[in-house]
Amino acid sequence: MNTIRIRLFVLAVTTALAAVGLSTTAQAAAPYCGITWGSLPKAAHSASDTDVINDVRAGRHACFDRLVVDLGGQDTSFGSYDVRYVPVVRTGGQGEALPVRGDADLQIVLTAPAYDQDAHATFTPANRQEVVNVSGYSAFRQLAWGGSYEGYTTMALGVRARLPFRVFTLPGTPQSDDGPRLVIDVAHRW
Repeated sequence: MNTIRIRLFVLAVTTALAAVGLSTTAQAAAPYCGITWGSLPKAAHSASDTDVINDVRAGRHACFDRLVVDLGGQDTSFGSYDVRYVPVVRTGGQGEALPVRGDADLQIVLTAPAYDQDAHATFTPANRQEVVNVSGYSAFRQLAWGGSYEGYTTMALGVRARLPFRVFTLPGTPQSDDGPRLVIDVAHRW
């Protein structure tokens, strides 16, 4: 009889420990802030885009850092971009290396120039090496301007590490100065 009680006790303890272990594993597997973006390239291509870059800005959120590119032109939507981690970002046209702080380089290429049809600048960063101030950000380390060349604009976003990111666009408002926006969010961690 004692042998059966000991076996039942051992079985109960083992079952309880297994349940605790499964609970801990499930909690550890839960994504950070529910983020499931991944770090693979994000791209979209639209032949009809006629937008130009008007501004670039950044913001901090609880779970991610955000980069916003404000666009303007004839369209209320935008859909031509390629955002990906690369070993080194290269400038448009000349192909020179565009080094940035951080352990990962996020290359941002938009089919939107920073000049209008008359070659007048629509956006010129005050400092090409520090397009926006990202000091104190959790994921961002530096945003450098790679230039506009033949209708494409390149930027290098230095990131703390190769972190998950997402890219999406927000439409503009017809017949207003509120143009479409390209949004890039980089998670603070995995």
